[in-house]
Amino acid sequence: MTRAYISVGSNVEPRTNVTRGMAALERMFAPLEVSPIYETRAVGFAGNNFLNLVVGLDTDMGADALHGALRDIEDSAGRRRGGGKFADRTLDLDLLLYGDEVRDDDDLELPRGEILRYAFVLRPLADIAPDAEHPVAGRSFRELWAAFDDPEQVLWPAPPYGELS
Repeated sequence: MTRAYISVGSNVEPRTNVTRGMAALERMFAPLEVSPIYETRAVGFAGNNFLNLVVGLDTDMGADALHGALRDIEDSAGRRRGGGKFADRTLDLDLLLYGDEVRDDDDLELPRGEILRYAFVLRPLADIAPDAEHPVAGRSFRELWAAFDDPEQVLWPAPPYGELS
């Protein structure tokens, strides 16, 4: 079994779509380790606020198969592909980490670069895996979060997953 971390986000009917995505992840991978949920403003475009969290899970799927399963869950939530990187999302499930695997090819980047760039990814990851180390940076997520300094990236607590409905 390999420990994987998935970021979960939505800004289109976010309570409904995060709940839908989490239910699908629970059906496939329970038990899940679930971070607190944070609300953030849209980054890179004018749009509704996002709800974001990170989920830890153990799987015997390979990284490519897991990535494909996440895309299938997104598609079932009405995810539209194309458009820009910064756009509204019904459901966004990104494979952040797959064990200590490091790769960057056409299909998958591990660890995902957003971990070090965005508070809405790093903060919830640090919440559930504070002592785990970033496989490239070699520092714990707790240390990386403590050193994160971008006052433009504001996030605030949202209701816990069980209270989203």
